[in-house]
Amino acid sequence: MKRPPVNVWLSLATAPFLLGYLGVKNAQEWLIKFGESSEEVFRGERLPLIDFRDQPSEYEE
Repeated sequence: MKRPPVNVWLSLATAPFLLGYLGVKNAQEWLIKFGESSEEVFRGERLPLIDFRDQPSEYEE
């Protein structure tokens, strides 16, 4: 039985490779955006400000 030439195997492997590459690239971009947006929660910009100046400190006499 004759084996198919290398260029046939190469052409058959090109589409799955490109789809896999694009999938990984999009997943990477999504993970970076997700990480940046979750970082905003801990930055403090969206947290309310608490004013403690009006309350006396328990260490003051």
